[in-house]
Amino acid sequence: MKNLNRRDFFKTAALGATIATLGASSVKGAEKILSENRIGILVDTDVCVGCRHCEWACRTAHNLPTPDLETYSDNSVFIEYRRPDATALTVVNEFENDNNSLLPIYVKTQCMHCERPACVSACIVGALTKGEDGSVIWDTNKCIGCRYCMVACQFQIPTYDYDRSIDPQIRKCDLCHDRRTSGKLPACVEICPNEALLFGKRSEVLRVAKNRIKRKSDVYIDHIYGEQEIGGTSWMYIAGKNFEKLKLPPLGNSPAPGISESIQHGIFAYFVPPVTLYALLGTMMWLTKRRNKDNDDNENVDVKKDGKGEKS
Repeated sequence: MKNLNRRDFFKTAALGATIATLGASSVKGAEKILSENRIGILVDTDVCVGCRHCEWACRTAHNLPTPDLETYSDNSVFIEYRRPDATALTVVNEFENDNNSLLPIYVKTQCMHCERPACVSACIVGALTKGEDGSVIWDTNKCIGCRYCMVACQFQIPTYDYDRSIDPQIRKCDLCHDRRTSGKLPACVEICPNEALLFGKRSEVLRVAKNRIKRKSDVYIDHIYGEQEIGGTSWMYIAGKNFEKLKLPPLGNSPAPGISESIQHGIFAYFVPPVTLYALLGTMMWLTKRRNKDNDDNENVDVKKDGKGEKS
C-alpha cells in the first residue's frame, strides 16, 4: 500500500466497483426481449361508466378482502382521488368532462406494465421480472422488502403491507398471471360490462385505438397514452381530455434509465454483495489512515531528533 494517497484510493475503489460489475450485460433481465405478440390493454375512458366492477373482480382474483359487489354502486368514493394500495390493486376515479358533456370521465388506475420497467431495473435481487408477454410480475420468495421498486416507479404504483408485522409484501397488479396461464382473461377485463377494457395483442390494440380516435375525432384527443410514454406500456388509454388532467403523469418517451440494473444485477450475479464491497473499501481506508499515522509518527521522531541536535 506504499504511496497510496487520496487520489489513488478513489481510483482503486472505482476499479473494484468496475470489477464487481464486469459481465453485467450478460446477466438475465438486463435487457428483456419482448414477444411480438405481447399483451396490450386499452382503457377507453369514453366507454367506461365507473361501475367499479373491475375493482371487485381484481380483489376477488387476488384473494383480497372485499365487500359484496352491490356495495360498489356507492359513488361517494369518487369524492376524493384514490390510489392503488395493498388492499386494492386497481381503482377507478372520476373526472369532469371537457366535451360539454354532463357525463364524467372515469379512469382506471393500476400497474402500467412498462416495456422497460424501472421497478425491474431497481430490484437488487431479481424479485421483479419482465415477461416476454409484457407483464411485470414478482416473486414473493425472492423479495427482501427493500422497496426500491416503489421509489423507482414513475407511476408510483407498487405498495407495501405496512400494517403486517409478519411477512409484509410488495403488491401490485400482475395482469392476473395465474388466470392467464390457465387460459382465462384478466379478471378486470372479463367482468367489464361495457367492454371499456380491450385485451389482446399490443399491436392490434394500438390499431383499434387509432381507428377509434380517427372515427371520433370530436370525442378523443389525438393521443394514446402509453403508446410511447417512457418507452411504452402494456396498459394504454384514450380520452377526450388532457391526460395530465386525468392524473396520468406527463412523461417523456425515453425509457427509465437502466444504469442501476447493470450494476446491481452484476454485483449479485457474482455473489459480491454490497457488504463485501463496503468491507473492501473500509479495509483500504483503514490501511490509508494507518499509513498516514505511521508517516506522522516518523515525522515527529525526526523533529525530536533535529531538536536535540540543535540544543547540543
